[in-house]
Amino acid sequence: MEKELVAYIAKALVDNPDSVEVNLIEGEKSTILELRVDPNDVGKVIGKHGRIAKAIRTILGAAATKTGKRVILEILD
Repeated sequence: MEKELVAYIAKALVDNPDSVEVNLIEGEKSTILELRVDPNDVGKVIGKHGRIAKAIRTILGAAATKTGKRVILEILD
């Protein structure tokens, strides 16, 4: 569920939604989501002073409370 949520949010923010990729890495206590976007769109996903990235992480944390796992979002460039 978290993977689709991140992909949906990222596609709404960027100019090239076709280049959005989200990889899911499952661990015992945590889940890592790797978000990869077009190099020209990285700034749009991070936002000024990281505000958009922080907001996405906050939404992910709220969505992950059902699973009881910690969700980590990594934005790759």
